[in-house]
Amino acid sequence: MAKTRPHLKPVEAPAAAPGPDDAALLALLAQGLRLQSTEGLWRVSGNTLPHRVLLREAGGTWNRLDQCWDFTGEDPTARLAAALEAAPSPATGHNSGETEAPKPHYHGHRGRVRERVMKAGVEPLADYELLELLLFYSIERIDTKPMAKALLERFGTLGDVFAAEPAQLREFEIDQRTLVHFKAMREVGRRLAERKVKDMPVLTNWQQLIDYCHAALAHEKTEQFRILFLDRKNVLIADEVQQRGTIDHTPVYPREVVKRALALNAAALILVHNHPSGDPKPSRDDIEMTREIKTASEALGITIHDHLVIGRKGHASFRSLGLL
Repeated sequence: MAKTRPHLKPVEAPAAAPGPDDAALLALLAQGLRLQSTEGLWRVSGNTLPHRVLLREAGGTWNRLDQCWDFTGEDPTARLAAALEAAPSPATGHNSGETEAPKPHYHGHRGRVRERVMKAGVEPLADYELLELLLFYSIERIDTKPMAKALLERFGTLGDVFAAEPAQLREFEIDQRTLVHFKAMREVGRRLAERKVKDMPVLTNWQQLIDYCHAALAHEKTEQFRILFLDRKNVLIADEVQQRGTIDHTPVYPREVVKRALALNAAALILVHNHPSGDPKPSRDDIEMTREIKTASEALGITIHDHLVIGRKGHASFRSLGLL
């Protein structure tokens, strides 16, 4: 390989002029738009709000889940760049002379709902209105009332909406932000119910205990077996999930229940599990398992106050049914 002479300075080749595709892509970038492609799908993200009409007229579809505009078929880069070049500059100020776009039918609705809540509170709101209000804070620029009604029609109750699986909610174009919002709302409800039974004698606050168990378990999609550990004054020491199972079965081991009760120095237990089917009627297996735990616990001086079965349709108490 020939060496360059020391006294000669290498001459750099002139940079190639950008091709038509590169120029179109640069035009998009200049407007804050980023374009990505994958398997025949083209996605435009970034500063899309000022250009939403242009993007829609160019054949794009708004993807609320991924917060971008989707294009199918041919690469839209060139036609988007041409549309941007032909589009008039955004008008600003009162004297722009441009006619404002017609406002959607729900324009100002969110403000009216908030004003109504501030005057009358949230108690008068129907379930769909309350869900609509919550959706205001995770979904922007759309009318959320139809979505709220559709979600309640599909799942039944607010609790069932908040507990729905992500795959089910995706059918309603629920994005990640709203999914996180739902999970947070469900946990808020559980913690508020928990505060009413924590550090209190649960046997004298029985309805609050039932409410708490419903908040924690009524909308679970698989069975959970929980234990409420009580001290000698029947004050709640701990609430723990002992086992998780399938949609209709949870394996429970009496030895593990007693072992944990001794570790916490518990004097009494309340057993709780849920039926995802919604029907709280105890099964034969539930009855047999409860008898085994009762025998193992009482041999060590630990009392079983009750076994509660929680379903969306209500609850069943072993003690009230004469099964304990």
